[in-house]
Amino acid sequence: MKVGFIGLGNVGGKLAGSLLRNGYETMVRDLDEAAAQPFIDRGASFAQSPKEMAMACDLIITCLPSPAACAAVMEAEDGVLAGISAGKIWAEMSTTDVEEVKRLAQLVEATGASAIECPVSGGCHRAATGNISIFAGCDRPTFERMLPLLTTLGRRVLHTGDIGSASILKVMTNYLATANLLTMCEAMVTMKAAGVDLATTYEAIAISSGTSFVAETEGQVILNGSRDISFTMDLVSKDIGLFQQISERHGVPLEISPLMVEIFKDGEARYGPRELSPNIIRRLEDATGLEILADGFPNEMHDDEPEEPGYEVVPRSRKMTT
Repeated sequence: MKVGFIGLGNVGGKLAGSLLRNGYETMVRDLDEAAAQPFIDRGASFAQSPKEMAMACDLIITCLPSPAACAAVMEAEDGVLAGISAGKIWAEMSTTDVEEVKRLAQLVEATGASAIECPVSGGCHRAATGNISIFAGCDRPTFERMLPLLTTLGRRVLHTGDIGSASILKVMTNYLATANLLTMCEAMVTMKAAGVDLATTYEAIAISSGTSFVAETEGQVILNGSRDISFTMDLVSKDIGLFQQISERHGVPLEISPLMVEIFKDGEARYGPRELSPNIIRRLEDATGLEILADGFPNEMHDDEPEEPGYEVVPRSRKMTT
């Protein structure tokens, strides 16, 4: 299988690297050709257009920063839709809007090709080692075709149902992660104000019922001061905004979600949309005059787990019926 990969950003670059590391014939594309050079140096070819890639590859993966960016790549005159054909697969690995991914999937399927959405979760450090989790929304036959590749890119792969289901679940998990980030920021600043040692605070969180994936990862780079989790405030705003839209579409009167959206919009206005997302804690640092720092924490996260073969995660209800 020849794989094309469009979008070599913080997450996409790590995923494309996993393809090359595991021996897949790979073609890459990014608007910034310099971003593609390391992959070309490792044996990948470069596509001059998405259409060229779609014509040359069996599978075309897009991993882009917004639904609008993906639509442009797919629907341009020299876009993926102009080159894709029967028997091929388009895989959307971005975090995107459910209605938009359904719309683009219909256009892909009209060509005779198949579509799958497979957003990832677990952080850039796990994307780099192939230990990230993947949600896959598509029909079961397409999932079966994609599973060997998905278990190369990720450790745990969940078939979520039809196209659209994975996008809904992904923005839900990002919403929960953002809630964890904001409450952790409030907890750390309050502990500092109360005179509690912040390294001790981190350990108390990590060994208690108050812990979370976010606390154990972003908590460390916050205390280091780098705040570098390879994710920015505008991307958080996009993701939690998508979750809010889902709730409104289905008439769910959320109370916490709108406040989170407001907090991150304020963070963007203060520090810029491309500010690293854990620096949302600066709103509280600025308000209190406190610095939330401690010695002994890393400036970025690395995955210490060895790369292992992935597997399909089967929901309990499905296990009971098989």
